Amino acid sequence: MVKVYEINGIKPVVHPTAYVHPTAVLIGDVIVGPRCYVGPCASLRGDFGRLILEEGANVQDGCVMHGFPGSDTVVEVDGHIGHGAVLHGCRIGRNALVGMNAVVMDNAVVGCESIVAAMSFVKANMAIPPRSMVMGTPARIVRDVTDAEIAWKNVGTAQYHELAERSLATMREVEALTEVEPDRQRMQWESSVPLHVHKNANQN
Repeated sequence: MVKVYEINGIKPVVHPTAYVHPTAVLIGDVIVGPRCYVGPCASLRGDFGRLILEEGANVQDGCVMHGFPGSDTVVEVDGHIGHGAVLHGCRIGRNALVGMNAVVMDNAVVGCESIVAAMSFVKANMAIPPRSMVMGTPARIVRDVTDAEIAWKNVGTAQYHELAERSLATMREVEALTEVEPDRQRMQWESSVPLHVHKNANQN
């Protein structure tokens, strides 16, 4: 059972085609749109401001979304939020990616199809233009995002769309096996690789 909490009479909204892991926590003014994925141990606290995941967005395990009173924290269509990232009162544009353990602060705007590198710190009020590669602490714009990088990102986001579908259909709590079965199956997915491997392959 997903941990969903009402506060001051305001309940989270989860579209029936979205998947929210049972260990995630949704509090108050949280709106999860169609085909979204919310991973294990994510914390979406709509107890001060409103949190919105638009269609196809994913917020992975250990992420935190929150904001000051009256603020909106928004992940637009197909936004991709990597493991452990923190979003606080900001807006992540359409088809943008926020890397693992990155932090995006209040009133920052990450433009559509931009990439915020893992471990980056995006300061409050920073406006990142569309298709920007951003990295560092504090984060700075280092170059434009390439078509190849957007194509790579799209593969990963599409896999999270499928993961939401598979999870709704087949994920269930079970007892662990005590030994490995003969001919143990692997998860079947379209091939994908980390960005640095993808870039090296394209350069060769």
